[in-house]
Amino acid sequence: MKTTIYLIRHGLTAANKGDIFAGRTQEPLHSEGIAQMHDVGNHLAGREITRIFCGPLARTRQSAETVGDVLSVPAQTEEALTEINIAHWDGLTKKVIRNRFGLEYPTWLEDPAGFRVEGCETLAEVQNRAVPFLETLFSDYPGQNLLVVSHLIVVRTLLLHYLARSIPDFRTIKVGNAQVVALVRDELGVTAVEM
Repeated sequence: MKTTIYLIRHGLTAANKGDIFAGRTQEPLHSEGIAQMHDVGNHLAGREITRIFCGPLARTRQSAETVGDVLSVPAQTEEALTEINIAHWDGLTKKVIRNRFGLEYPTWLEDPAGFRVEGCETLAEVQNRAVPFLETLFSDYPGQNLLVVSHLIVVRTLLLHYLARSIPDFRTIKVGNAQVVALVRDELGVTAVEM
């Protein structure tokens, strides 16, 4: 009896197109992102998805609800799936972040595991809230097919965990908007990642 969690990054937003760090802003999907998520819903039709979980921000809720409308499955929000907290970057272009906050952004790019700013989450902290939530889903819904919609950073940290790779490999994980990755757990508790 296999349990499958389809893990998806939210659809395209204006921030994605404009090289802006959306963070925890309530930015909605771009029209292209809505179309992407309709396509995801059609792609997943027939997979017998029983539940959909998503982060609480607008772009993940809208993504999950768009897919849910296609599949006739309601979406449930979960704080564990929200974006990383780097509040002073929210809504700023990456160029502005570089100019305004010194070495923070270069460190974020070159040494993501070493990124530590007072009052902000680290990647390890994101992983430490997201992985236990997914483990709860595997435990609570054995044999079912579930859908989880979150953010690039959250999805990357989850994939690092299930691929048995470390935080320094963060930038090697490529996940596009609306990309679907399957986490498939078998009867022995072994989880395969299907990208």
